[in-house]
Amino acid sequence: MFASTEDNTDTSKESKDSKYSKDSTRLRSIDYDPYGDLTTATLLPDGSNISPWNIVHKYQGKTLRFWIITLACISFCFFGYDQGMTAGVNTSNDYIRLMGYGYIDQFNEPHVTNGLLEGGIVAIYYAGAFIGCLHGGWVGDKYGRIMGIFIGAIWAIFGAALQCTAMNIPWVLIARVINGIGLYLPTTIYNTAFVDSEQATEVSDHTSRGNTIATEFTSNIFGVVIAYWLNYGLSFIDGGNSPIRWRFPIAFQILPLLGLIGAVFFFPESPRWLAKAGKMEEARYVLWKIRGCDLDKTDIEMEEIKEAVIAEKNFKHKNGATNSWTMAFGLGKGGMHITRRVYLIIALQVIQEWVGVAGVTVYAPVMFRAAGFSSQKANLICGINTIFYTISTLIPVWCLDKYGRRNILYIGAVLQAIAMAIAGGFSHLIEQGSTNPAHGIVATFGVFLFTFVFGATWLCVPWVYQTEIFPLEVRVRGAAFGVIGWCIGNGWLTLICPVMFQHIGSWTLIIFAACSLSTIPMVYCFYPETNGRKLEDIEHLFNINSPWNWEAEKNYERHMKEKETMNMLRMVC
Repeated sequence: MFASTEDNTDTSKESKDSKYSKDSTRLRSIDYDPYGDLTTATLLPDGSNISPWNIVHKYQGKTLRFWIITLACISFCFFGYDQGMTAGVNTSNDYIRLMGYGYIDQFNEPHVTNGLLEGGIVAIYYAGAFIGCLHGGWVGDKYGRIMGIFIGAIWAIFGAALQCTAMNIPWVLIARVINGIGLYLPTTIYNTAFVDSEQATEVSDHTSRGNTIATEFTSNIFGVVIAYWLNYGLSFIDGGNSPIRWRFPIAFQILPLLGLIGAVFFFPESPRWLAKAGKMEEARYVLWKIRGCDLDKTDIEMEEIKEAVIAEKNFKHKNGATNSWTMAFGLGKGGMHITRRVYLIIALQVIQEWVGVAGVTVYAPVMFRAAGFSSQKANLICGINTIFYTISTLIPVWCLDKYGRRNILYIGAVLQAIAMAIAGGFSHLIEQGSTNPAHGIVATFGVFLFTFVFGATWLCVPWVYQTEIFPLEVRVRGAAFGVIGWCIGNGWLTLICPVMFQHIGSWTLIIFAACSLSTIPMVYCFYPETNGRKLEDIEHLFNINSPWNWEAEKNYERHMKEKETMNMLRMVC
Protein backbone atom coordinates (compact mmCIF):
# COMPACT_ATOMS: atom_id res chain seq x y z
CA MET A 1 0.00 0.00 0.00
CA PHE A 2 1.23 3.53 0.73
CA ALA A 3 4.54 4.35 2.31
CA SER A 4 4.44 5.68 5.85
CA THR A 5 5.00 9.34 6.66
CA GLU A 6 8.27 8.43 8.43
CA ASP A 7 9.70 7.45 5.07
CA ASN A 8 8.73 10.69 3.37
CA THR A 9 11.99 12.54 4.03
CA ASP A 10 14.19 9.62 3.08
CA THR A 11 12.38 8.78 -0.09
CA SER A 12 11.87 12.35 -1.33
CA LYS A 13 15.17 12.64 -3.18
CA GLU A 14 14.98 9.08 -4.48
CA SER A 15 11.46 9.59 -5.85
CA LYS A 16 12.56 12.69 -7.75
CA ASP A 17 15.53 10.95 -9.35
CA SER A 18 13.73 7.78 -10.36
CA LYS A 19 10.91 6.92 -12.72
CA TYR A 20 7.59 6.58 -10.98
CA SER A 21 5.65 3.35 -11.12
CA LYS A 22 2.43 3.38 -13.12
CA ASP A 23 0.87 1.20 -10.42
CA SER A 24 -1.17 3.64 -8.35
CA THR A 25 -1.03 1.34 -5.30
CA ARG A 26 2.73 2.03 -4.97
CA LEU A 27 2.36 5.80 -4.83
CA ARG A 28 3.10 7.68 -1.61
CA SER A 29 0.19 9.59 -0.06
CA ILE A 30 0.56 13.35 0.24
CA ASP A 31 -0.12 15.86 2.96
CA TYR A 32 -2.58 18.50 1.82
CA ASP A 33 -4.53 21.09 3.76
CA PRO A 34 -7.80 21.66 1.86
CA TYR A 35 -8.19 25.04 3.54
CA GLY A 36 -4.67 26.21 2.83
CA ASP A 37 -2.86 27.61 -0.18
CA LEU A 38 -3.60 25.83 -3.45
CA THR A 39 0.13 25.52 -4.10
CA THR A 40 0.86 23.30 -1.05
CA ALA A 41 0.21 19.96 -2.77
CA THR A 42 3.25 17.77 -3.39
CA LEU A 43 4.28 16.41 -6.76
CA LEU A 44 3.28 12.80 -6.11
CA PRO A 45 -0.17 11.80 -7.45
CA ASP A 46 -2.51 10.12 -4.98
CA GLY A 47 -5.85 8.58 -5.95
CA SER A 48 -6.75 7.02 -2.60
CA ASN A 49 -9.74 9.36 -2.16
CA ILE A 50 -11.28 8.27 -5.48
CA SER A 51 -13.68 5.32 -5.47
CA PRO A 52 -11.91 1.99 -6.13
CA TRP A 53 -14.57 1.24 -8.76
CA ASN A 54 -13.57 4.27 -10.83
CA ILE A 55 -12.03 3.39 -14.20
CA VAL A 56 -9.27 5.94 -13.60
CA HIS A 57 -7.49 3.27 -11.53
CA LYS A 58 -7.63 0.70 -14.32
CA TYR A 59 -6.90 2.74 -17.44
CA GLN A 60 -4.56 5.55 -18.45
CA GLY A 61 -3.61 7.70 -21.43
CA LYS A 62 -5.45 7.14 -24.68
CA THR A 63 -7.51 4.27 -23.28
CA LEU A 64 -8.84 6.37 -20.41
CA ARG A 65 -9.57 9.31 -22.70
CA PHE A 66 -11.38 6.92 -25.06
CA TRP A 67 -13.77 5.79 -22.31
CA ILE A 68 -14.41 9.33 -21.11
CA ILE A 69 -15.26 10.44 -24.64
CA THR A 70 -17.45 7.33 -25.04
CA LEU A 71 -19.51 8.50 -22.06
CA ALA A 72 -19.92 11.86 -23.78
CA CYS A 73 -20.93 10.13 -27.00
CA ILE A 74 -23.76 8.25 -25.27
CA SER A 75 -25.36 11.48 -24.10
CA PHE A 76 -24.74 13.22 -27.42
CA CYS A 77 -26.40 10.31 -29.21
CA PHE A 78 -29.50 10.89 -27.09
CA PHE A 79 -29.21 14.61 -27.79
CA GLY A 80 -29.33 13.93 -31.55
CA TYR A 81 -32.02 11.29 -31.28
CA ASP A 82 -34.32 13.70 -29.48
CA GLN A 83 -34.01 16.21 -32.33
CA GLY A 84 -34.41 13.70 -35.15
CA MET A 85 -37.36 12.03 -33.47
CA THR A 86 -39.41 15.23 -33.71
CA ALA A 87 -39.36 15.19 -37.53
CA GLY A 88 -41.01 11.75 -37.62
CA VAL A 89 -43.48 12.55 -34.85
CA ASN A 90 -44.65 15.68 -36.70
CA THR A 91 -45.54 13.65 -39.81
CA SER A 92 -47.37 10.87 -37.94
CA ASN A 93 -51.00 10.73 -39.04
CA ASP A 94 -52.35 9.93 -35.57
CA TYR A 95 -50.29 12.72 -34.01
CA ILE A 96 -51.50 15.28 -36.57
CA ARG A 97 -55.11 14.33 -35.87
CA LEU A 98 -54.62 14.38 -32.10
CA MET A 99 -52.91 17.78 -32.12
CA GLY A 100 -55.30 19.20 -34.72
CA TYR A 101 -52.83 21.23 -36.81
CA GLY A 102 -53.64 19.45 -40.10
CA TYR A 103 -55.54 16.68 -41.84
CA ILE A 104 -54.91 13.48 -43.81
CA ASP A 105 -56.25 13.38 -47.39
CA GLN A 106 -57.75 10.44 -49.29
CA PHE A 107 -54.27 9.39 -50.43
CA ASN A 108 -53.09 9.12 -46.81
CA GLU A 109 -50.90 12.20 -47.25
CA PRO A 110 -50.60 14.70 -44.34
CA HIS A 111 -51.37 18.39 -44.85
CA VAL A 112 -50.59 21.13 -42.32
CA THR A 113 -53.22 23.86 -41.99
CA ASN A 114 -51.94 25.52 -38.83
CA GLY A 115 -48.20 25.94 -39.15
CA LEU A 116 -47.97 28.17 -36.09
CA LEU A 117 -49.47 25.45 -33.86
CA GLU A 118 -47.13 22.82 -35.31
CA GLY A 119 -44.14 25.09 -34.81
CA GLY A 120 -45.27 26.08 -31.32
CA ILE A 121 -45.43 22.46 -30.14
CA VAL A 122 -41.90 21.91 -31.45
CA ALA A 123 -40.48 25.21 -30.19
CA ILE A 124 -41.80 25.00 -26.63
CA TYR A 125 -39.24 22.26 -26.00
CA TYR A 126 -36.52 24.88 -26.47
CA ALA A 127 -38.31 27.20 -24.04
CA GLY A 128 -37.85 24.51 -21.40
CA ALA A 129 -34.24 24.11 -22.45
CA PHE A 130 -33.73 27.87 -22.14
CA ILE A 131 -35.09 27.86 -18.59
CA GLY A 132 -32.87 24.95 -17.65
CA CYS A 133 -29.72 26.60 -18.98
CA LEU A 134 -30.42 30.00 -17.47
CA HIS A 135 -31.08 28.75 -13.95
CA GLY A 136 -29.05 25.56 -13.83
CA GLY A 137 -25.56 26.49 -14.97
CA TRP A 138 -24.23 26.82 -11.43
CA VAL A 139 -24.76 23.11 -10.69
CA GLY A 140 -21.99 22.00 -13.04
CA ASP A 141 -19.60 24.27 -11.13
CA LYS A 142 -20.94 23.55 -7.65
CA TYR A 143 -21.51 19.79 -7.75
CA GLY A 144 -19.29 18.70 -10.62
CA ARG A 145 -19.74 17.30 -14.11
CA ILE A 146 -20.52 13.72 -13.05
CA MET A 147 -23.38 14.58 -10.69
CA GLY A 148 -24.79 16.97 -13.30
CA ILE A 149 -24.87 14.16 -15.85
CA PHE A 150 -26.71 11.86 -13.44
CA ILE A 151 -29.40 14.31 -12.32
CA GLY A 152 -29.97 15.59 -15.84
CA ALA A 153 -30.56 12.06 -17.11
CA ILE A 154 -33.13 11.39 -14.36
CA TRP A 155 -35.14 14.46 -15.33
CA ALA A 156 -34.93 13.68 -19.03
CA ILE A 157 -36.35 10.20 -18.40
CA PHE A 158 -39.28 11.72 -16.52
CA GLY A 159 -39.98 14.15 -19.36
CA ALA A 160 -39.83 11.43 -22.01
CA ALA A 161 -42.21 9.18 -20.06
CA LEU A 162 -44.70 12.02 -19.71
CA GLN A 163 -44.46 12.97 -23.37
CA CYS A 164 -44.99 9.49 -24.82
CA THR A 165 -48.27 9.11 -22.88
CA ALA A 166 -49.69 12.52 -23.91
CA MET A 167 -53.36 12.64 -24.94
CA ASN A 168 -53.94 16.31 -25.81
CA ILE A 169 -52.19 19.57 -26.66
CA PRO A 170 -51.74 20.91 -23.09
CA TRP A 171 -50.31 17.55 -22.02
CA VAL A 172 -47.82 17.55 -24.89
CA LEU A 173 -46.80 21.15 -24.22
CA ILE A 174 -46.14 20.51 -20.53
CA ALA A 175 -44.29 17.28 -21.30
CA ARG A 176 -42.05 18.95 -23.88
CA VAL A 177 -41.17 21.77 -21.47
CA ILE A 178 -40.21 19.22 -18.80
CA ASN A 179 -38.24 17.24 -21.37
CA GLY A 180 -36.38 20.39 -22.38
CA ILE A 181 -35.66 21.29 -18.78
CA GLY A 182 -34.46 17.75 -18.14
CA LEU A 183 -31.96 17.98 -20.95
CA TYR A 184 -30.63 21.40 -20.04
CA LEU A 185 -31.20 21.44 -16.29
CA PRO A 186 -33.49 23.25 -13.87
CA THR A 187 -32.30 24.92 -10.69
CA THR A 188 -30.52 21.81 -9.41
CA ILE A 189 -29.75 20.04 -12.68
CA TYR A 190 -27.22 20.53 -15.41
CA ASN A 191 -27.51 19.62 -19.06
CA THR A 192 -26.48 16.00 -19.65
CA ALA A 193 -24.97 16.41 -23.11
CA PHE A 194 -23.49 19.81 -22.33
CA VAL A 195 -21.71 18.69 -19.17
CA ASP A 196 -20.24 15.81 -21.11
CA SER A 197 -18.81 18.19 -23.67
CA GLU A 198 -17.18 20.13 -20.83
CA GLN A 199 -15.91 16.91 -19.26
CA ALA A 200 -14.39 15.65 -22.52
CA THR A 201 -12.90 19.04 -23.39
CA GLU A 202 -11.27 19.51 -20.00
CA VAL A 203 -9.53 16.13 -20.19
CA SER A 204 -8.35 16.65 -23.77
CA ASP A 205 -4.95 17.93 -24.80
CA HIS A 206 -4.96 21.48 -26.19
CA THR A 207 -4.01 20.12 -29.63
CA SER A 208 -6.99 17.74 -29.82
CA ARG A 209 -9.97 19.52 -28.24
CA GLY A 210 -11.60 20.01 -31.64
CA ASN A 211 -11.18 16.35 -32.55
CA THR A 212 -12.75 15.37 -29.24
CA ILE A 213 -15.90 17.45 -29.71
CA ALA A 214 -16.11 16.47 -33.40
CA THR A 215 -16.13 12.81 -32.37
CA GLU A 216 -18.98 13.52 -29.96
CA PHE A 217 -21.01 15.13 -32.73
CA THR A 218 -20.57 12.09 -34.94
CA SER A 219 -22.45 10.21 -32.24
CA ASN A 220 -24.91 13.10 -32.05
CA ILE A 221 -25.85 12.78 -35.71
CA PHE A 222 -25.85 9.00 -35.40
CA GLY A 223 -28.68 9.57 -32.92
CA VAL A 224 -30.51 11.52 -35.64
CA VAL A 225 -29.97 8.58 -38.01
CA ILE A 226 -31.47 6.15 -35.51
CA ALA A 227 -34.50 8.41 -35.04
CA TYR A 228 -35.17 8.88 -38.77
CA TRP A 229 -34.87 5.21 -39.67
CA LEU A 230 -36.94 4.13 -36.68
CA ASN A 231 -39.65 6.56 -37.75
CA TYR A 232 -39.45 5.31 -41.33
CA GLY A 233 -39.82 1.68 -40.24
CA LEU A 234 -42.77 2.46 -37.99
CA SER A 235 -44.51 4.33 -40.82
CA PHE A 236 -45.41 0.96 -42.38
CA ILE A 237 -47.46 -0.15 -39.36
CA ASP A 238 -51.16 0.18 -40.15
CA GLY A 239 -50.35 2.35 -43.14
CA GLY A 240 -48.70 4.93 -40.89
CA ASN A 241 -51.90 5.52 -38.91
CA SER A 242 -50.94 3.68 -35.71
CA PRO A 243 -50.23 5.67 -32.50
CA ILE A 244 -47.15 3.47 -32.13
CA ARG A 245 -45.56 5.49 -34.93
CA TRP A 246 -45.06 8.47 -32.61
CA ARG A 247 -45.40 7.10 -29.07
CA PHE A 248 -42.72 4.41 -29.37
CA PRO A 249 -39.94 6.70 -30.71
CA ILE A 250 -40.49 9.08 -27.79
CA ALA A 251 -40.32 6.24 -25.26
CA PHE A 252 -37.29 4.70 -26.99
CA GLN A 253 -35.07 7.65 -26.00
CA ILE A 254 -35.15 6.41 -22.40
CA LEU A 255 -32.80 3.52 -23.22
CA PRO A 256 -29.55 5.49 -23.71
CA LEU A 257 -30.40 7.55 -20.64
CA LEU A 258 -30.63 4.41 -18.52
CA GLY A 259 -27.23 3.35 -19.86
CA LEU A 260 -25.83 6.74 -18.93
CA ILE A 261 -27.16 6.52 -15.38
CA GLY A 262 -25.70 3.05 -14.95
CA ALA A 263 -22.24 4.08 -16.11
CA VAL A 264 -21.64 7.65 -15.00
CA PHE A 265 -20.29 7.08 -11.47
CA PHE A 266 -17.58 4.76 -12.76
CA PHE A 267 -15.94 7.74 -14.49
CA PRO A 268 -13.49 10.33 -13.09
CA GLU A 269 -14.33 13.94 -12.48
CA SER A 270 -12.65 16.65 -14.57
CA PRO A 271 -9.20 17.50 -13.12
CA ARG A 272 -9.81 21.19 -13.72
CA TRP A 273 -13.05 21.08 -11.73
CA LEU A 274 -11.35 19.08 -8.96
CA ALA A 275 -8.60 21.70 -8.75
CA LYS A 276 -11.14 24.49 -8.57
CA ALA A 277 -12.96 22.62 -5.80
CA GLY A 278 -9.72 22.41 -3.81
CA LYS A 279 -9.30 18.66 -4.33
CA MET A 280 -5.73 18.94 -5.51
CA GLU A 281 -4.75 15.34 -4.73
CA GLU A 282 -7.53 13.91 -6.87
CA ALA A 283 -6.96 16.48 -9.61
CA ARG A 284 -3.27 15.63 -9.91
CA TYR A 285 -3.95 11.90 -9.91
CA VAL A 286 -6.69 12.05 -12.57
CA LEU A 287 -4.60 14.35 -14.77
CA TRP A 288 -1.58 12.06 -14.33
CA LYS A 289 -3.58 9.05 -15.52
CA ILE A 290 -5.17 10.98 -18.40
CA ARG A 291 -1.72 12.08 -19.60
CA GLY A 292 -0.48 8.48 -19.66
CA CYS A 293 1.40 8.67 -16.33
CA ASP A 294 3.79 11.26 -17.76
CA LEU A 295 4.73 13.03 -14.53
CA ASP A 296 6.67 15.89 -16.13
CA LYS A 297 3.79 16.76 -18.44
CA THR A 298 1.33 16.43 -15.56
CA ASP A 299 3.35 18.76 -13.32
CA ILE A 300 3.61 21.47 -15.96
CA GLU A 301 -0.10 21.36 -16.77
CA MET A 302 -1.08 21.16 -13.10
CA GLU A 303 0.90 24.28 -12.27
CA GLU A 304 -0.87 26.15 -15.07
CA ILE A 305 -4.25 24.97 -13.78
CA LYS A 306 -3.42 26.05 -10.22
CA GLU A 307 -2.28 29.46 -11.39
CA ALA A 308 -5.54 29.87 -13.31
CA VAL A 309 -7.60 28.81 -10.28
CA ILE A 310 -5.82 31.28 -7.99
CA ALA A 311 -6.17 34.11 -10.50
CA GLU A 312 -9.85 33.44 -10.98
CA LYS A 313 -10.48 33.19 -7.22
CA ASN A 314 -8.84 36.59 -6.86
CA PHE A 315 -11.07 37.87 -9.65
CA LYS A 316 -14.14 36.52 -7.88
CA HIS A 317 -13.04 38.13 -4.61
CA LYS A 318 -12.59 41.53 -6.27
CA ASN A 319 -15.66 41.47 -8.50
CA GLY A 320 -18.15 39.45 -6.48
CA ALA A 321 -19.72 36.09 -7.30
CA THR A 322 -20.04 35.58 -11.02
CA ASN A 323 -23.46 34.06 -11.76
CA SER A 324 -25.52 33.82 -14.92
CA TRP A 325 -27.15 37.22 -14.42
CA THR A 326 -23.94 39.13 -13.76
CA MET A 327 -22.33 37.41 -16.74
CA ALA A 328 -25.21 38.32 -19.05
CA PHE A 329 -25.57 41.95 -18.02
CA GLY A 330 -21.96 42.91 -17.40
CA LEU A 331 -21.99 43.23 -13.62
CA GLY A 332 -18.61 42.58 -12.01
CA LYS A 333 -16.94 41.57 -15.25
CA GLY A 334 -13.73 43.47 -14.51
CA GLY A 335 -11.00 43.26 -17.13
CA MET A 336 -11.87 39.71 -18.21
CA HIS A 337 -14.79 40.87 -20.41
CA ILE A 338 -16.99 37.89 -19.55
CA THR A 339 -20.11 39.56 -20.94
CA ARG A 340 -18.53 40.08 -24.36
CA ARG A 341 -17.73 36.38 -24.50
CA VAL A 342 -21.31 35.54 -23.52
CA TYR A 343 -22.70 37.58 -26.41
CA LEU A 344 -20.19 36.14 -28.86
CA ILE A 345 -21.23 32.61 -27.96
CA ILE A 346 -24.96 33.33 -28.06
CA ALA A 347 -24.66 35.04 -31.45
CA LEU A 348 -22.60 32.18 -32.91
CA GLN A 349 -25.14 29.58 -31.81
CA VAL A 350 -28.14 31.59 -33.02
CA ILE A 351 -26.68 32.16 -36.48
CA GLN A 352 -25.64 28.50 -36.62
CA GLU A 353 -29.32 27.54 -36.55
CA TRP A 354 -30.33 30.31 -38.96
CA VAL A 355 -28.12 29.00 -41.73
CA GLY A 356 -30.95 26.46 -42.03
CA VAL A 357 -30.02 23.35 -40.09
CA ALA A 358 -32.94 23.61 -37.66
CA GLY A 359 -35.31 23.61 -40.61
CA VAL A 360 -33.57 20.66 -42.26
CA THR A 361 -33.41 18.56 -39.08
CA VAL A 362 -37.01 19.07 -37.95
CA TYR A 363 -38.82 19.80 -41.22
CA ALA A 364 -36.82 17.83 -43.80
CA PRO A 365 -39.89 15.77 -44.82
CA VAL A 366 -41.64 19.04 -45.69
CA MET A 367 -38.68 20.13 -47.85
CA PHE A 368 -38.62 16.86 -49.77
CA ARG A 369 -42.38 16.89 -50.30
CA ALA A 370 -41.94 20.42 -51.68
CA ALA A 371 -39.42 18.91 -54.11
CA GLY A 372 -42.22 16.73 -55.51
CA PHE A 373 -41.93 13.48 -53.52
CA SER A 374 -44.68 11.58 -51.74
CA SER A 375 -44.75 11.43 -47.95
CA GLN A 376 -43.38 7.86 -47.92
CA LYS A 377 -40.53 8.69 -50.31
CA ALA A 378 -39.79 11.91 -48.43
CA ASN A 379 -39.29 9.94 -45.20
CA LEU A 380 -37.02 7.48 -47.02
CA ILE A 381 -34.93 10.31 -48.47
CA CYS A 382 -34.68 11.85 -44.99
CA GLY A 383 -33.19 8.61 -43.71
CA ILE A 384 -30.64 8.47 -46.52
CA ASN A 385 -29.77 12.13 -45.94
CA THR A 386 -28.96 11.46 -42.28
CA ILE A 387 -26.49 8.74 -43.30
CA PHE A 388 -24.57 11.28 -45.40
CA TYR A 389 -24.91 13.70 -42.48
CA THR A 390 -23.21 11.20 -40.15
CA ILE A 391 -20.40 10.55 -42.63
CA SER A 392 -19.78 14.29 -42.91
CA THR A 393 -19.20 14.60 -39.16
CA LEU A 394 -16.11 12.41 -39.51
CA ILE A 395 -14.40 15.15 -41.53
CA PRO A 396 -13.89 17.62 -38.64
CA VAL A 397 -12.42 14.79 -36.55
CA TRP A 398 -9.53 14.97 -39.00
CA CYS A 399 -9.44 18.65 -39.99
CA LEU A 400 -10.85 20.77 -37.16
CA ASP A 401 -7.58 20.91 -35.21
CA LYS A 402 -5.55 21.00 -38.41
CA TYR A 403 -7.10 23.98 -40.19
CA GLY A 404 -8.55 25.95 -37.28
CA ARG A 405 -11.99 27.15 -36.22
CA ARG A 406 -12.22 30.28 -38.37
CA ASN A 407 -11.16 28.70 -41.67
CA ILE A 408 -13.68 25.88 -41.22
CA LEU A 409 -16.45 28.43 -40.63
CA TYR A 410 -15.51 30.42 -43.75
CA ILE A 411 -15.54 27.35 -45.99
CA GLY A 412 -18.82 26.13 -44.53
CA ALA A 413 -20.56 29.48 -44.95
CA VAL A 414 -19.80 29.70 -48.67
CA LEU A 415 -20.72 26.11 -49.52
CA GLN A 416 -23.88 26.17 -47.39
CA ALA A 417 -25.08 29.29 -49.18
CA ILE A 418 -24.52 27.65 -52.57
CA ALA A 419 -26.35 24.49 -51.47
CA MET A 420 -29.38 26.36 -50.13
CA ALA A 421 -29.54 28.51 -53.26
CA ILE A 422 -29.65 25.35 -55.39
CA ALA A 423 -32.35 23.74 -53.22
CA GLY A 424 -34.41 26.92 -53.08
CA GLY A 425 -34.10 27.75 -56.77
CA PHE A 426 -35.20 24.37 -58.09
CA SER A 427 -37.94 24.03 -55.45
CA HIS A 428 -39.26 27.36 -56.72
CA LEU A 429 -39.46 25.94 -60.25
CA ILE A 430 -41.57 23.08 -58.93
CA GLU A 431 -43.84 25.53 -57.09
CA GLN A 432 -44.32 27.35 -60.39
CA GLY A 433 -45.70 24.18 -61.95
CA SER A 434 -42.65 22.40 -63.34
CA THR A 435 -43.20 18.65 -63.83
CA ASN A 436 -39.61 17.91 -64.78
CA PRO A 437 -38.44 15.21 -62.33
CA ALA A 438 -34.86 16.45 -62.72
CA HIS A 439 -35.79 19.64 -60.88
CA GLY A 440 -36.87 17.65 -57.82
CA ILE A 441 -33.67 15.61 -57.94
CA VAL A 442 -31.48 18.73 -58.11
CA ALA A 443 -33.42 20.37 -55.25
CA THR A 444 -32.88 17.22 -53.20
CA PHE A 445 -29.18 17.30 -54.06
CA GLY A 446 -29.04 20.86 -52.71
CA VAL A 447 -30.45 19.74 -49.36
CA PHE A 448 -28.05 16.77 -49.26
CA LEU A 449 -25.11 19.07 -50.06
CA PHE A 450 -26.13 21.55 -47.37
CA THR A 451 -26.47 18.81 -44.76
CA PHE A 452 -23.09 17.30 -45.66
CA VAL A 453 -21.28 20.65 -45.59
CA PHE A 454 -22.92 21.71 -42.34
CA GLY A 455 -21.96 18.44 -40.65
CA ALA A 456 -18.36 18.91 -41.76
CA THR A 457 -18.08 22.56 -40.71
CA TRP A 458 -20.62 24.55 -38.71
CA LEU A 459 -22.02 21.68 -36.67
CA CYS A 460 -19.00 21.31 -34.38
CA VAL A 461 -17.18 24.63 -34.29
CA PRO A 462 -19.61 26.67 -32.12
CA TRP A 463 -19.73 23.88 -29.54
CA VAL A 464 -15.95 23.61 -29.45
CA TYR A 465 -15.56 27.37 -29.26
CA GLN A 466 -17.88 27.82 -26.28
CA THR A 467 -15.87 25.34 -24.19
CA GLU A 468 -12.62 27.19 -24.92
CA ILE A 469 -13.12 30.91 -24.41
CA PHE A 470 -14.31 31.15 -20.79
CA PRO A 471 -12.04 31.13 -17.71
CA LEU A 472 -12.19 28.09 -15.46
CA GLU A 473 -14.18 29.86 -12.74
CA VAL A 474 -17.16 30.32 -15.07
CA ARG A 475 -16.44 27.82 -17.84
CA VAL A 476 -19.53 25.67 -17.32
CA ARG A 477 -21.83 28.63 -16.77
CA GLY A 478 -20.27 30.45 -19.70
CA ALA A 479 -20.68 27.56 -22.08
CA ALA A 480 -24.27 27.21 -20.84
CA PHE A 481 -24.93 30.51 -22.61
CA GLY A 482 -23.94 28.75 -25.82
CA VAL A 483 -26.72 26.27 -25.20
CA ILE A 484 -29.03 29.21 -24.45
CA GLY A 485 -28.10 30.68 -27.84
CA TRP A 486 -28.75 27.29 -29.41
CA CYS A 487 -32.18 27.22 -27.71
CA ILE A 488 -33.01 30.72 -28.94
CA GLY A 489 -31.95 29.93 -32.50
CA ASN A 490 -33.68 26.56 -32.58
CA GLY A 491 -36.82 27.69 -30.81
CA TRP A 492 -37.20 30.79 -32.95
CA LEU A 493 -36.64 28.96 -36.21
CA THR A 494 -38.70 25.85 -35.46
CA LEU A 495 -41.57 28.13 -34.43
CA ILE A 496 -41.71 30.18 -37.61
CA CYS A 497 -40.31 27.66 -40.11
CA PRO A 498 -43.71 25.98 -40.78
CA VAL A 499 -45.24 29.43 -41.20
CA MET A 500 -42.49 30.43 -43.64
CA PHE A 501 -42.95 27.25 -45.67
CA GLN A 502 -46.70 27.81 -45.67
CA HIS A 503 -46.54 31.43 -46.88
CA ILE A 504 -43.30 31.98 -48.83
CA GLY A 505 -42.40 28.40 -49.73
CA SER A 506 -39.00 27.98 -51.37
CA TRP A 507 -37.94 31.55 -50.58
CA THR A 508 -37.34 30.24 -47.06
CA LEU A 509 -34.28 28.42 -48.36
CA ILE A 510 -32.98 31.57 -50.06
CA ILE A 511 -33.18 33.37 -46.70
CA PHE A 512 -31.09 30.57 -45.20
CA ALA A 513 -28.50 31.05 -47.95
CA ALA A 514 -28.28 34.77 -47.17
CA CYS A 515 -27.81 34.01 -43.46
CA SER A 516 -24.87 31.74 -44.29
CA LEU A 517 -23.11 34.50 -46.22
CA SER A 518 -23.71 37.02 -43.43
CA THR A 519 -21.58 34.96 -41.05
CA ILE A 520 -18.33 35.60 -42.96
CA PRO A 521 -17.75 39.24 -41.89
CA MET A 522 -19.07 38.43 -38.40
CA VAL A 523 -16.48 35.68 -37.83
CA TYR A 524 -13.67 37.71 -39.41
CA CYS A 525 -14.18 40.73 -37.16
CA PHE A 526 -15.14 39.31 -33.77
CA TYR A 527 -14.03 35.69 -33.30
CA PRO A 528 -10.33 35.04 -32.51
CA GLU A 529 -8.74 31.71 -33.41
CA THR A 530 -8.52 29.29 -30.46
CA ASN A 531 -7.14 26.25 -32.24
CA GLY A 532 -3.93 24.80 -30.77
CA ARG A 533 -3.92 27.21 -27.84
CA LYS A 534 -4.07 26.18 -24.21
CA LEU A 535 -7.23 27.05 -22.32
CA GLU A 536 -5.22 29.13 -19.85
CA ASP A 537 -3.54 31.14 -22.66
CA ILE A 538 -6.80 31.84 -24.50
CA GLU A 539 -7.61 34.29 -21.69
CA HIS A 540 -5.29 36.81 -23.33
CA LEU A 541 -7.42 36.89 -26.47
CA PHE A 542 -10.25 38.47 -24.49
CA ASN A 543 -8.81 40.45 -21.57
CA ILE A 544 -8.51 43.62 -23.66
CA ASN A 545 -10.97 46.49 -24.19
CA SER A 546 -11.15 46.15 -27.98
CA PRO A 547 -13.73 43.76 -29.51
CA TRP A 548 -11.79 43.40 -32.78
CA ASN A 549 -10.09 40.12 -33.58
CA TRP A 550 -6.85 41.69 -34.85
CA GLU A 551 -6.35 43.53 -31.55
CA ALA A 552 -6.95 40.29 -29.65
CA GLU A 553 -4.22 38.56 -31.66
CA LYS A 554 -1.72 41.32 -30.89
CA ASN A 555 -2.43 41.01 -27.17
CA TYR A 556 -2.03 37.24 -27.34
CA GLU A 557 1.34 37.51 -29.06
CA ARG A 558 2.58 39.90 -26.36
CA HIS A 559 1.53 37.45 -23.67
CA MET A 560 3.23 34.49 -25.34
CA LYS A 561 6.51 36.40 -25.66
CA GLU A 562 6.35 37.33 -21.97
CA LYS A 563 5.57 33.72 -21.05
CA GLU A 564 8.49 32.43 -23.11
CA THR A 565 10.82 34.89 -21.41
CA MET A 566 9.63 33.82 -17.95
CA ASN A 567 10.12 30.14 -18.80
CA MET A 568 13.67 30.82 -19.94
CA LEU A 569 14.42 32.68 -16.71
CA ARG A 570 13.06 29.77 -14.67
CA MET A 571 15.28 27.35 -16.54
CA VAL A 572 18.33 29.53 -15.89
CA CYS A 573 17.50 29.84 -12.21
